[in-house]
Amino acid sequence: MEKLVAHFHLPGAFEFYELYRLFLSLYKEHREYFYEWSDIPSVYGSPTDCLWGGGRCEDGTADPKDVLDLLNENGISARLTFSNSLLTRDHLSDKKCNSLCKLFNSLKQPKNGVIVHSQILIDHIKENYPDLYLVSSTTKVILDEEELIKELDREDFSYVVPDFRFNKRFDFFDSLTNAQKDKVELLCNECCYVGCSDRKTCYESVSHINLGDSAPEHLCTAPGGSRGYLFSKAMENPMFISVDDIKNIYLPKGITNFKIEGRGLGSAMVLEMLIYYLVKPEYQIHVREAIYLDNSLDLF
Repeated sequence: MEKLVAHFHLPGAFEFYELYRLFLSLYKEHREYFYEWSDIPSVYGSPTDCLWGGGRCEDGTADPKDVLDLLNENGISARLTFSNSLLTRDHLSDKKCNSLCKLFNSLKQPKNGVIVHSQILIDHIKENYPDLYLVSSTTKVILDEEELIKELDREDFSYVVPDFRFNKRFDFFDSLTNAQKDKVELLCNECCYVGCSDRKTCYESVSHINLGDSAPEHLCTAPGGSRGYLFSKAMENPMFISVDDIKNIYLPKGITNFKIEGRGLGSAMVLEMLIYYLVKPEYQIHVREAIYLDNSLDLF
């Protein structure tokens, strides 16, 4: 039966702390609102100004201890997004990032993790914070099937997030072993242009920014790129994974892990994504009302 459960890994542990404080309370107290075939094993992100950060430039300001306490209370793993692809050995001494790893490493149940790209950071975490599990980042932009299989077979990783352009390669998923399938974590709501050839350059630009480098910022020239992220646009993407797709295609194939994008968006937009993927249609208004009418949350 475990194969029939969709595991959703959620964005913005530090950006959307207040939203998750309310949303996870509803998830615990009103489980009937949520799809019985879904659960929330992890929430990912990192605080602002983390040298090791990648994928997005973070602006999360929640206290890391508060984030850990909230997720731990709900039996949910916290993941640090440390997917900077340009790290050198000199960067490994960064005090803030090491302190975060030490804090996250200190909690054993549920285990916390780190989303990584750089091999030297992988080695550093394995040596110094052995209780953190590792997730291979989509920022590697792996497009070759044989290369992805090698990544899935690496003992270093508990999960591997492929490039979103793997999402509809059903024959490939059918060829995987059960152990490999258990590691696959698909990015289900990506908005980027399928034919983009600059994805790795874009991620490297973010890595430069997080390191404080003077390299010029990458400007997206892909069709529709100037519009930024829109969930409605993501739904039109040929690689979009819908709720029906998850229930009727992916779960029967044994693909059970799904990553929701959204760290750089506002909390109202992220709420809509959480509702879409996790909440039964007849209860969606109940979740909206409970959160919209809570005066402690400033939705934007």
